[in-house]
Amino acid sequence: MYSLLRISCRTAARRALVQAPRRYLSEGAAGGGEGAGGEDEGKGGATRQRLEGLVKKDKVVVFIKGTPAQPMCGFSNAVVQILRMHGVENYGSYNVLEDQEIRQGIKNYSNWPTIPQIYFDGEFVGGCDILLQMHQNGDLVEELKKLGIRSALLDTEKEDKK
Repeated sequence: MYSLLRISCRTAARRALVQAPRRYLSEGAAGGGEGAGGEDEGKGGATRQRLEGLVKKDKVVVFIKGTPAQPMCGFSNAVVQILRMHGVENYGSYNVLEDQEIRQGIKNYSNWPTIPQIYFDGEFVGGCDILLQMHQNGDLVEELKKLGIRSALLDTEKEDKK
């Protein structure tokens, strides 16, 4: 199963984003704000409010192509598999292929150009490559713990030591 998760990182420009602190990424995602004009007025503002509600609805939220039961791209599948490996079963999932407004809106909302996108407690985490990196270096176990979610990998480690 681990071989499914070996995904090559994208371009060098994306690598720079991968190494940016999460706080910086989430601040960029929250940019604009009320009264900023442009996108926040009219339909764009309604979309932004809708997305804000969606990302805060559950502790873990993913915007993917397809569904967790049937991901429609390799990156979305990798995100679903990583969450499954950690035993994360109850999370919000939104299929961007079903709603063009969400598909483009979430990219604008997070200032992140690709799908999938992952949010923890309403805070933008990143895409597949960042979730994979967090999984590989152990940060994902800690982040899930902060959310009150015990990673199933901790139980696997205990069993292996017996």
